[in-house]
Amino acid sequence: MSINPILNSVNTPANRNPKKDSRTGAAQPEKRVKASIFYLNDIHGKSINMERLASVSNTFDSFQKTQPDVDRLKLSSGDIQLGHDEKINEVAVKFQNAIGIQATAMGNHEFDLAWKKSGKLLNLLEQIQYKLLANNVYINNSEKVQNKLQNYTIEEINGHKYGIIGTSPVDLISRLRQGTLTENLRVHSLDETIKQVQRDADELKKQGVDKIILLSHVGYEGDILLARATDGIDIILGGHSHDLLRDIKEGKNLFYSKSNEPVIITQGGRDGTHFGILNIEFDEKGIIKKAQNNISYTDYFRRNAPMRYIFETILGKPEKIGYIESAEKPPKKVLTEPTGHANFILDCMKEDCDAEIAIMPSPEIRGFFDEGTLDTRTLNEILPFKNKAVVVNYTEKEIVDAIKFASTSLQNKDNKPGIMEVSGLEYRINKDGDLLSMAYIDKNGTKTPIDINNPRQDKLYKTVINDFHAQGNDNYTMLNKFNEAEKICDYDITGCVINCVKKHNTPIKIADDGRIQIAD
Repeated sequence: MSINPILNSVNTPANRNPKKDSRTGAAQPEKRVKASIFYLNDIHGKSINMERLASVSNTFDSFQKTQPDVDRLKLSSGDIQLGHDEKINEVAVKFQNAIGIQATAMGNHEFDLAWKKSGKLLNLLEQIQYKLLANNVYINNSEKVQNKLQNYTIEEINGHKYGIIGTSPVDLISRLRQGTLTENLRVHSLDETIKQVQRDADELKKQGVDKIILLSHVGYEGDILLARATDGIDIILGGHSHDLLRDIKEGKNLFYSKSNEPVIITQGGRDGTHFGILNIEFDEKGIIKKAQNNISYTDYFRRNAPMRYIFETILGKPEKIGYIESAEKPPKKVLTEPTGHANFILDCMKEDCDAEIAIMPSPEIRGFFDEGTLDTRTLNEILPFKNKAVVVNYTEKEIVDAIKFASTSLQNKDNKPGIMEVSGLEYRINKDGDLLSMAYIDKNGTKTPIDINNPRQDKLYKTVINDFHAQGNDNYTMLNKFNEAEKICDYDITGCVINCVKKHNTPIKIADDGRIQIAD
């Protein structure tokens, strides 16, 4: 983990006017402050990867003991938690407490527990030993929760002060299930957030803090704007858009502030599959002079046994439900590439609910199947959102409109909202995100073409979907028919898979059958 000279050519006042010895006139060697930052983002409640990351953290600690002159920080940029399962969220908090995270940004998933009442969220917040940062969020009528949030914090290590600011996603409300919290939530726009970050940086400067880190859950494009539109921010540890930013490259994750000082942006992908270690050297004025950004795979490390024990006391021992005989490799672009892993899940949904069609946006699937035993913990990691299965009668037009909307992901920079996974349908799109053709496939395998330019409004399909999207969330307004649901299951999508696997009791083969095609 040596620090390599990546930023030597930065044009800063310190470089232009080096200090000189008053007696000899020779340039004085600068006093440098060295820091090493272990950073995480968007783990999404993936407990198995948290067990591995606990081993990473121990290795980081052991290495740093050999370098006492290097300031050590452990920070996370939000969405470490996920969904409405209190146990999964408790696991995420226990994990961050145990490895010594000093501060975290409040991502959208840190607010998931409060969709009905803020009490569950508050109970979890009481267990947290690290600082919760969200400088652009205000919660009316929930003072106890609001009081847990800070704009920034100061960490002093080896006599050096680090200011740490945190900001939540500007699209936070659209990411949350509608409920009590969203009714009382106010979130700054991106322009307002930039101004607030600058105010916080200025406050820190007045307190003598010249090394400032922003924990941002705004997303990569927003982070670039934050870097360029502010002064005083040295590092932006990002999240939300799930980018994987390796190394340090000018114009990619090295930008310059309003006063032409370097700003480094990091982000470590999603689901805890990667982690980052950022090594930094600051000069006497807190300006970055050298840096090295290391991104590595979590799978390189073994699951930490003590952490696994703690998690299983919370989650319970996993139950074996089936056996995966073969499984194709996961897609490289999880939001926009067809995959047999999704096909298997959607087929289970359709069969279990006796529906004609099953639909679900690809971001709902947060992992992939491996060959070997399939147990409940692995399944819960793949389908972590505890959204109930709902049967709704959608018109042909509503289905077509939803797939057209999802297909725009191929032309969107962040590939959101993700393509629509399906069962009982097949469709073809091009790389520009245009829907080219579509057909309904009945239980006998008979295909009936659908006129995508003039879809019928008098033709209904019995469709299984999760309750989150049946309420029109994630901008799927055309699917907002929850109040007209024919059936609301008392279990989530994992229940559909468990029921289906146990019913057939045969080895499972995971392979793509071409139901979604992307044309050149």
